[in-house]
Amino acid sequence: METILKVKDLQISFLTNDNEFEAVRGVSFEVRKGETLGIVGESGSGKSVTARSIMRLLPSPPSFMKNGSIEFLGESLETKTEKEMESIRGRDISMIFQDPMTSLNPTIRIGPQIAESLIKHQQLSKKEAKNQAVEILKLVGIKNSEERYNQYPHEFSGGMRQRVMIAIALACKPTLLIADEPTTALDVTIQAQILNLMKDMQQRFGTSIILITHDLGVVAGMCDRVAVMKNGEIVETGTTEKIFENPQHDYTKKLLNALPRLDERKKPKRPPLRSIGLENGKPLLEVKSLKQHFQLGKGTVLKAVDDISFFIKPGETLGLVGESGSGKSTTGRSILRLHEPTDGDVLYQGMAINRLSKSELKTMRRHMQIIFQDPYSSLNPRLKVLDIIGQALDIHRLSKNAEERKQRVEELLKMVGLDSSHAMRYPHEFSGGQRQRIGIARALAVEPDFIVCDEPLSALDVSIQAQIVELLEDLQHRLGLTYLFIAHDLSMVKHISDRVAVMYAGKIVELAESEELYSNPQHPYTKSLLAAIPIPDPKVEAKKKRKLLEESNVEDRYQLKQSKLVEVSSGHWVAIPNVK
Repeated sequence: METILKVKDLQISFLTNDNEFEAVRGVSFEVRKGETLGIVGESGSGKSVTARSIMRLLPSPPSFMKNGSIEFLGESLETKTEKEMESIRGRDISMIFQDPMTSLNPTIRIGPQIAESLIKHQQLSKKEAKNQAVEILKLVGIKNSEERYNQYPHEFSGGMRQRVMIAIALACKPTLLIADEPTTALDVTIQAQILNLMKDMQQRFGTSIILITHDLGVVAGMCDRVAVMKNGEIVETGTTEKIFENPQHDYTKKLLNALPRLDERKKPKRPPLRSIGLENGKPLLEVKSLKQHFQLGKGTVLKAVDDISFFIKPGETLGLVGESGSGKSTTGRSILRLHEPTDGDVLYQGMAINRLSKSELKTMRRHMQIIFQDPYSSLNPRLKVLDIIGQALDIHRLSKNAEERKQRVEELLKMVGLDSSHAMRYPHEFSGGQRQRIGIARALAVEPDFIVCDEPLSALDVSIQAQIVELLEDLQHRLGLTYLFIAHDLSMVKHISDRVAVMYAGKIVELAESEELYSNPQHPYTKSLLAAIPIPDPKVEAKKKRKLLEESNVEDRYQLKQSKLVEVSSGHWVAIPNVK
């Protein structure tokens, strides 16, 4: 099979304050015609730096290629001038970037962004380029492409924006496509659509693909061969089946073991050491007919949460899953009154939170806390960790003096697996996983009973996710905590939750015990969500035929507006249409 790309002994360094950081250290691999090579590893392993060096997209300075060669179709890329590289980029080698919103120009309409490369590389007229761009939009599954051509990026959903990125990348039918974490920001059903689309495009055009990811489930379904990266080096390489069946390197084994599998039974949970002390098995939290509507102007109302009810028992974890825009995070924030609910009741130990005054709510916040999705943007970059965590102690007057405050912060840091000396550092001095631990320590500072975990894992690598889940479970065991665990990663939710509620379009469509929901899903939407999850096993993925949801008309198809939750068996609730 013809070799398209040959990377040999690649060494990339960055100069920072007269210090040299070796980001890529002696990396070698090949990509053959029509195959998909997966490059996997955690953040900081050198995956994206390797990819961008192929495209010559790294800023120089501070980066420089210390050694090695990159050969594409028999020609050395490292010796090409910038003008020569401009003609190669987009035409022969294309790249799909991780975040489609920051990769698309927000001030230019979608169509001209696709047509640009056709005009530049294929010398088409504006009219010809427009016609071809419209066809490419159709090809990547965007309906009403003539109208969509004239819309701006903000008018598209995340999944649609990623389709546009694929359309731009494939417009000139490149020989090599580099996809850098193309599905990380997407929900599981949209991820499945994007991966299927990439496969389909590969079969149509014979494109070779380098797929950079930390999701081994994605690798199992997409890749022919895999290269595993750690600390700037490739530690193991081989066919996908060989890597999954018989990994040789300890790091590869660690990555494979860290990923929770949907087809494995969850481990029994340890009972909490501390009881909250509610009598007669009463719920700690009850949500009754909660509605959260937002006025969008011109008489348009977004029903983000549309009449939902559920309860959470003391010491329990209720998982809340669904796609972006389903209303999960809004539910969590409405419960804590970070949004003022439009209607309904939220009862905490029988007390209606939505009816408390501001001073009463401040007192109540001692019992209810939140861990946010993005551990960096939720921490004040100007404050040291001592003050980020200490603020909560100050607000609720939980420390008598500065020394007691410092001791409590250090104690909390140790509780979440960090060093007491970390109290004097700033957020930018920590990794993503460490920052999330700081966010957890801040939530624990006021000794709450209930925590809303709002997508606490989505910004983290798979092995770090496993560490955070283990920490949350350990804290629950030791402190008797109760969690509402919001996520779109159904595999992780299964393993941490006692019960799971599935949300779509502001409504709960199914609610059951974790094992029951996954082994016996009743609602078509739940089935579709589960079918879309990639399993980290190439043999399972090869047999899988996903029946994927269209991005529109799901609400109509499931008749959600007319549906009502009905208990179909003990503790298993499903939204059934037209129940009177």
